[in-house]
Amino acid sequence: MIWIYGASGHGKVILDLLEEKKIAVAGFLDDNEALAEFMGYRVIRPDELTDAGAEMIIAVGDNATRKKIVEKNTYRYFTAIHPTAILSSHIAVAEGCVIMARAVVQTGTLIGKHTIINTGALVDHDGTIGDFVHVAPGVTLCGDVTIGECTWIGAGTTVIQGVTIGKNVFVGAGTLIRKDVPDNVLIVGNPQRIVRRFY
Repeated sequence: MIWIYGASGHGKVILDLLEEKKIAVAGFLDDNEALAEFMGYRVIRPDELTDAGAEMIIAVGDNATRKKIVEKNTYRYFTAIHPTAILSSHIAVAEGCVIMARAVVQTGTLIGKHTIINTGALVDHDGTIGDFVHVAPGVTLCGDVTIGECTWIGAGTTVIQGVTIGKNVFVGAGTLIRKDVPDNVLIVGNPQRIVRRFY
């Protein structure tokens, strides 16, 4: 049975995915002390789960939080793929990933650990997507795009073929990315522009 870490909107969507695939759900883990039940399932605090090797999927949209959860726990991680997603048989998907409804992932693509390919996103051929990335709904990644660890690609963004986006980047919704993006920046717009640097 699978535990879902995170009783929130993203957790609801993952629950739907698992129920659609007839995968048994044990319940939710969440830090919110007020939650005892969510979507008809019990909710416990993370420190109440005594099985250190429990099978888990992290239903937290924030990349840095997902990474922290993984770094401090020894769970076995489940990869969840919605039955309406279209995946080439010539891709590699690492542990803990979630690929949502109607997403498309084309041949030659590598997807890192605990990455989210959200609803209706398109990842074309030969992409390389790092660990703890979030590709939001309706994103288009053209062929041979590389995305660094812990980067967020906002809803409706288009990334032109061959572009490399660095680590810890936040891309605002609807951005058109036509050239490479360095690490640790916030970018928005069409054409893309850096509006903030982190660190």
